[in-house]
Amino acid sequence: MAGPGEADNGASPPRPVLPFGAGATAPDRGTAMVKIDDVARLAGVSTATVSRALRGMPSVSQHTRQRVASAAAELGYVASPSASRLAGGRTGSVGLVVPRITRWFFATVVEAAERALHAGGLDTLLYNLGGRETARANLFHTQALHKRVDAVMLVATPLSSADAAALSRLRVPGVTVSSGGPVRGWPSIRIDDVAAARTATRHLTRLGHRRIAHISGDPADELAFTTHVERRQGYHEALREEGLVPDPALDIEAEFTVAGGELATRELLRRGTPPTAIFAACDEMAMGAMRALREARLRVPEDVSVIGIDDHDLAAALGLTTVAQPAAEQGRLAALRLLTPTRGGQLREADVVLLPTRLMIRESTAPPRG
Repeated sequence: MAGPGEADNGASPPRPVLPFGAGATAPDRGTAMVKIDDVARLAGVSTATVSRALRGMPSVSQHTRQRVASAAAELGYVASPSASRLAGGRTGSVGLVVPRITRWFFATVVEAAERALHAGGLDTLLYNLGGRETARANLFHTQALHKRVDAVMLVATPLSSADAAALSRLRVPGVTVSSGGPVRGWPSIRIDDVAAARTATRHLTRLGHRRIAHISGDPADELAFTTHVERRQGYHEALREEGLVPDPALDIEAEFTVAGGELATRELLRRGTPPTAIFAACDEMAMGAMRALREARLRVPEDVSVIGIDDHDLAAALGLTTVAQPAAEQGRLAALRLLTPTRGGQLREADVVLLPTRLMIRESTAPPRG
């Protein structure tokens, strides 16, 4: 697309008068910095057209693109990334919103997304909510994101209807990763948390366990996560398949952390007869459970089997049986979904991409004694 008052149909407009005189050569590279305005005057187009042509945008004809490229080469012009972005009305940045950057899953997703976005020429702005509701409200209901980002990636960030409406008003493309509130028109990359929990619990029931405990997310968390709700549903479904009735005394809620898993397991042991197996809603909680069992002089898996979800980097080293989810792949695919619209194209129709999980059987699970 040509700038106002210029043709972009392949016909060359009248050659402009150059600021350094008719018939003059390019400015001395050692004494003057060539600007985008110089290229525009030499090519006979607007600065916006120069920017679009040098970025390879499809709205510029091949003839105009070649004329701009020739002018840039003649003047020795090298486009500034920031200037190019401003000319196109873009920031060149994607906002990555995470509940807590210190958790393994969130950090893994962010690292993979940042790597893919960087390869695509985009910068990232990280917004770590730190588990605070006030941080979420300030981010979505102020001007914190306005004109700062070209797209938004929400990682496991639950949304109210007001939050979703505020994001829609930004009029930028976006994608959600893992569980959380949907945003109209945004695709979602995630796993089936209910199915993953069913897989974990079924592994225990098929080993012969009947007294299976469940440790999961903290309902008092300010951001009101939904992951633990879906994983508890899968746990209940798998128990009922075996004719087992979920026992509230075997269901403890705590933070999705090693410390949370340790506290939840201590509470299980305090309540009386230990379970023969523990299903932890994430690997970090499972690691805490293993530590609490060891402190209580209970052996894993001889006395109590333990299984988690994630396939944390340390899971194999600890011999932890788990349901592996592709955390890095979720971040990478989400980033790729944002590259097309941030380059001026159209985001594909919004959909939900469910990535597969896989049971990783290691040393922490075994049939119950006797």
